[in-house]
This record gives sequence, C-alpha cells and structure tokens, in this order.
Amino acid sequence: MSAPHLILASASPRRRELIARLGIEPDAVLPAEIDETPHKGELPRDYAIRMAREKALAVPADGHVLAGDTVVALGRRILPKAEDKATARRCLELLSGRRHRVLSAIALRVPDGGLRERLSETSVRFKRLSEEEIAAYLAGGEWHGKAGGYAIQGAAEGLIAWIEGSHSGVVGLPLFETRALLKSAGFSIG
Repeated sequence: MSAPHLILASASPRRRELIARLGIEPDAVLPAEIDETPHKGELPRDYAIRMAREKALAVPADGHVLAGDTVVALGRRILPKAEDKATARRCLELLSGRRHRVLSAIALRVPDGGLRERLSETSVRFKRLSEEEIAAYLAGGEWHGKAGGYAIQGAAEGLIAWIEGSHSGVVGLPLFETRALLKSAGFSIG
C-alpha cells in the first residue's frame, strides 16, 4: 500500500520544517487564501480552530490536507500578526512581564471530506522587557509576520522566562498533536 497523499495548506517555512521532523515530506504545499479577520467577540480558542478548519477546507486538492493556525492571546484578546514595527512594539510591550497563551490549532481534511482537528495550548511568560531589549529585538526583524510580534525559535527565546506546553506549537505546528492526527489517518510515523 502506498503512503497517503498529503498537501500542506501553509506558506509557513516553519511548518514545513516542523513536519519534516516527523519524517514527512508533503507532496505539495498550497497556501490557503482566506480572510483571517477575527469575528466580533470571537474568543482566541474558537478563532484558532476556525482558522485551521477554514484553511483545510479552502485548498482544492485531492488527498489529505493539513492546515494550522497559531494565535497569541492575552486574556480574551487576540494579538495580531505584526506587519510593522509599531504593531510588534505594542505586542511586546503588552507581553512584557506577563503570561500569555499560544493556541496552535491543526485541521486535517481527509479524502472523504471529513475533518479532524486538534488544539495545543501553551502558556508563555516573557521577562519584563526593557526599552533596550525591545529595540534590539525589533531591529533584528524576526517579528515580521509573527503572531504576537515574536518568534520563539529565534532571539525571543532568550527573553522568555518560562514555557509550559508545546514549544513546537508556539513555533507554529504542535508536533505531538500533528503526529497523533496523521497516525489516525494512516500515515506511517516512527
């Protein structure tokens, strides 16, 4: 029996690197083009699951379609993906010295049209950040396009006092949950 066909519905190079850690190379990478605007009053958990689900359903492909979404939440507030330094700065100032949650949802659309989902929730706390630390982090540019204005797999890791949960989930693809989801769909994973 041949291995199942897998489409990764993500433009994120980090998700592709993470799934490779499971020994899986997607047959294709087809980023989903959807509106990622949160609904009014939508809670972070619901938003993350909805985004992963909509991305998995949006890719017109045969086979299995794996999609994910990562949300940085401060209480009930969904922090944006930072597209400019001002947004990244606001996020870092909000996160400084505080605990926040990173919700990483994955959805797998199976060939018969069914959908399987998982959610990883990780608690993260930044140290209290000085103005110099924020400026240095912003100067490095790792914040661009990142939920909450930071990338844990880079220099921000040195600013994080503790993490409880899935490090890979904070990066963008919770490997424990992804492995379980793919195994349940018939993928051979060591």
